[in-house]
Amino acid sequence: MEALTSLYAIQPFWIWLALAAVILTAELSTGSGWLLWPAAAAGAMAGLTLVVPNNLALHLALFAGLTILTTVTARRYLPRDISGGGPDINDTMTRLVGARGRAAGAFESGHGRVHVDGKEWDAVSDDALVSGQAIAVEAVTGGSSLKVRAAS
Repeated sequence: MEALTSLYAIQPFWIWLALAAVILTAELSTGSGWLLWPAAAAGAMAGLTLVVPNNLALHLALFAGLTILTTVTARRYLPRDISGGGPDINDTMTRLVGARGRAAGAFESGHGRVHVDGKEWDAVSDDALVSGQAIAVEAVTGGSSLKVRAAS
């Protein structure tokens, strides 16, 4: 133990930097998001060792405080969903928006069926569509029905 404390007394900057790299490597291998903030705190501690007196207990207390502060702040102010708000690629309905297909038959009173993505779907349209006419999907309505328009 004495060897570790003497090494820390000589090179605190590099020890904190190495600890930051180890924690960051663990974060990259797990992708949890929880270890990013202790890694950032350890990196900040490397810089703080240049201005704060060389005291291991003080440095550990500062590291603990920085870890708690950065984790709580990040969880409070950073978005948890970073997917960009785009459509869920696993949602078979919403991924059809913008797709093209053909009317399966003539639309009556704005209702009919269309072939899109190899399947037949219930559809509504403001256009008078005829069988075989090219269509484009505008939206998903009612959970399982497509709003379509004549494609140009």
